[in-house]
Amino acid sequence: MPNASILSAYFPSLSDQQLHQFNQLGGLYQEWNDKINVISRKDIENIYVNHVLHSLGIAKVLTFQPQADVLDVGTGGGFPGIPLAILFPQARFHLVDSIGKKITVVAEVSKALGLKNVKAEQIRAEQLKGKYDFIVSRAVTRMNEFYGWVHNKVKQDSAHSLDNGILYLKGGDLDEEMQELKRPYSVYNLSDYFKEEFFETKRVVYVPL
Repeated sequence: MPNASILSAYFPSLSDQQLHQFNQLGGLYQEWNDKINVISRKDIENIYVNHVLHSLGIAKVLTFQPQADVLDVGTGGGFPGIPLAILFPQARFHLVDSIGKKITVVAEVSKALGLKNVKAEQIRAEQLKGKYDFIVSRAVTRMNEFYGWVHNKVKQDSAHSLDNGILYLKGGDLDEEMQELKRPYSVYNLSDYFKEEFFETKRVVYVPL
């Protein structure tokens, strides 16, 4: 099982506690994956690049402020929410998924890591009543559909370097999909930040709301 040392190269200011938490992630997901398949079996070996570092790509685009409220929609086993919650311990993360067993994994992993800034909930995004600074996700559906779920769940007042909105991890050719949206957006290539081959086609899409 690889360890979290790869993260230090890209995030040199990680504290000892954060490094310890990131190092725990590999073993925790290996253990939970044996019970509930939340990461593909072949992918678990690459968890630090394909899941943890990929999730942290959002942090290369934006630094969440203390007390920021971040919603992770369709979090699955906790990505990108759990790695971001480790990196930004002063921000608040609400991780939601419609599948209960995945939320069980999120809750148990968060508890094992001692994360006090994560709330895990089995609920559909459309049913949420709260308002958030940013909504993050990792390619759960086409952007036009995703926008329909979440566009009314963002706070009006922005306190970050980007206006409040969506930060969406996406791969491949985005042109056709983003044209459907008919809204302004920006694309950040993760290959500009990370040298691993995995990131050659990976992007963060930002949609202000």
